[in-house]
Amino acid sequence: MTYRHLALRVVAAACKMAAPGRVEGGSPGLGQEDFEAQTVSAFGEAFNNIAIHGYRDGPPGDVDIEIESDADGIIIRLMDTGCSFDPAAIENPPIDDLPESGMGLFIIKSFMDEVDYCPGSPNVLRLVKRREGSSSIAGDGSEGSSEQEHSDAGFGATGRRTSSFRMRSVSRSGAARAAGGIKIQ
Repeated sequence: MTYRHLALRVVAAACKMAAPGRVEGGSPGLGQEDFEAQTVSAFGEAFNNIAIHGYRDGPPGDVDIEIESDADGIIIRLMDTGCSFDPAAIENPPIDDLPESGMGLFIIKSFMDEVDYCPGSPNVLRLVKRREGSSSIAGDGSEGSSEQEHSDAGFGATGRRTSSFRMRSVSRSGAARAAGGIKIQ
């Protein structure tokens, strides 16, 4: 969790970079604050779950983060080699009780338009958030590609400005292993 703050800032920046107003050179459109807040909140919960639950019984591990964004929305992939889980086995928390913990997956599903999890080596959690009025994001899978093809398939094919980022961080150790930066096309 040492680099959680950095990962959150990167996600917030990705939300701003491809805001519709930014693409055209103007100010962010209506709902930008909500889009960013919901995306960052869902990402933060996902990152915490990986660090706390995925690596709970083993040594610290990496969390690879890939971010793709354009004017239509954002796709975030979190990849880890920690313990996998079955999201379908997780029941919604009792909302009326407002529990201190156990709300992460509920928050993620509530804020994101799509949440896909593929256990394996690595485990891959894919979060998709569309901007209001967008029916799809290039590369979000809505064009019929398989899960394995989501990586870069068709992203940026619309001719609009897109950004892509990949970050590798260590969840519970003293050193980060950075792998990449921001690529703007």
